Amino acid sequence: MSLDSTLESRATGTVSSAGEIDLESLLGDAVLGRDDHENAPAFVIRPDEVRDVLTTLRDEAEFDHCSCVTAQQYPDRFETIYHLTAYDDPTREVSIVVPTPIDDPVSESAAPVFETADWHEREAYDLVGIEYEDHPDLRRILLPETWQGHPLGLAYDQEQPQVVTLSEHANPIAGDEHDAASETMFLNIGPHHPSTHGVLHVKAVLDGETVVDVDPDIGYIHRCEEQMCQGSTYRHQIMPYPDRWDWVSSGLLNEWAYARAAEDLADIEVPAYAQVVRTMGAELSRLASHFIAVGTYALDIVGEFCAAFQYAIRDRELVLDVLEELTGQRMMFNYFRLGGVAWDLPEPREEFVAGVRDVLESFPAKIDEYHDLLVTNEIFQRRCVDTGVLAPDAAKRYGCTGPVARGSGIDYDLRRDDPYGYYENLEWDVVTEPDGDNFARLLVRLREVEESAKIIDQCLDLLAEWPDDDRAIQSNVPRTLKPEADAEIYRAVEGAKGELGIYIRSDGTDTPARFKIRSPCFSNLSALPELARGEYVADLIAAIGSLDCIMGEVDR
Repeated sequence: MSLDSTLESRATGTVSSAGEIDLESLLGDAVLGRDDHENAPAFVIRPDEVRDVLTTLRDEAEFDHCSCVTAQQYPDRFETIYHLTAYDDPTREVSIVVPTPIDDPVSESAAPVFETADWHEREAYDLVGIEYEDHPDLRRILLPETWQGHPLGLAYDQEQPQVVTLSEHANPIAGDEHDAASETMFLNIGPHHPSTHGVLHVKAVLDGETVVDVDPDIGYIHRCEEQMCQGSTYRHQIMPYPDRWDWVSSGLLNEWAYARAAEDLADIEVPAYAQVVRTMGAELSRLASHFIAVGTYALDIVGEFCAAFQYAIRDRELVLDVLEELTGQRMMFNYFRLGGVAWDLPEPREEFVAGVRDVLESFPAKIDEYHDLLVTNEIFQRRCVDTGVLAPDAAKRYGCTGPVARGSGIDYDLRRDDPYGYYENLEWDVVTEPDGDNFARLLVRLREVEESAKIIDQCLDLLAEWPDDDRAIQSNVPRTLKPEADAEIYRAVEGAKGELGIYIRSDGTDTPARFKIRSPCFSNLSALPELARGEYVADLIAAIGSLDCIMGEVDR
């Protein structure tokens, strides 16, 4: 199929609402048609206009956050979707749709405009087969370089045998002169090293003790999560999977990401009472995640196993006890349902509420302990202050979110800026730190523990006083959900690590035609070279830990 016929089949008209006229006028002749998604205007453009269009939207319309890049194949074309929002206002959204013909799936790379597109486009090339011109490093990212075919392409043969050869890792800057008077050394860190926090392989080039270059090598725990969701029903079969993406943040946050996207797609309302229960559960999950992040970071930085690490595990266990009482599980909860939650608070309610309050009341003294052990620790300060610095502009270019972005002074939190659940009815603060270093990211997580405790306490007040006859835990949801064909949506929640988003395209059946997971850890980890270059090896380890990445969510 020719490029012109591909574009003609994709362009669906140019009618726009009054609020979107400026965007269409701004892009001018670059717009070939419209393909509006459920919560964002979408503009179809030529594959050779990508950089110009995205630059215009970034510089003139202030869409400075490339939150998600989705690639997919239709019977007659390939397609890349760049979902843009603004750090100042994430409710301002726009999608740029780039179709390419089946016989020549080549598009301009967006990486020169948004650096986060570097990894996202590599994933699109790896799994779908779209190539991106002038990409800085277009190679596979999740699968081995010797893999044959692209698993999300329609022509992929799942029965094809694969031979993955063992090859020695080459120095990524071999042949380049770093300094005429120095020599470089190539060092493998991981994938089975405690300091990589999972199966992460870091290819580091050193000049003495100084880091010259870093290349995170991911994909060791890629489990085809998106493909499994695409083969599962909206109503019952998808919800157990989100728990397994980032198992450390105790999956209720992950479950909410899927629930929000699917509920908006199928126009499902959630009762107010269930929203309060969800909000409480999500913040308990955030507590569990931050405790393990702080404890393992102490282990990374000062080898602090006896006190800080064990204190963090102790406090996480207290939170998991509450979550177990609420959901029946300590890890893979499967507690959310489309339209609400699986069941109400455990009986007797008064005992459950009192038990959670006891846990919350113990936190102020424990937070003081963490400050004494870590924040005021001279060794910890020397390891973390002014190391691993991520400037705000760089954080935005890489699409960083969550404590990583807020540690660089970016005041961005979807709970407040794109409200969902019961957050907008509660009193709490978004935590930021201005310095952008390893120390700032730790401080953000410690302070967020206090904010999460405030949110949970208010939820307990509401749940204790809620009228007995109005405790609806689920809305009336059809047994089989079949959203309208060709509907598309991207929705996100504020996970423990940042913006956890889901893109869904429906085809009129009870399973998604495309299911894309936007992992906050994926974009945050892509910024590691920015944090590590010019630092010492020890600072590289501190930078890795400060990102708080879970590789199950990075690889999916």
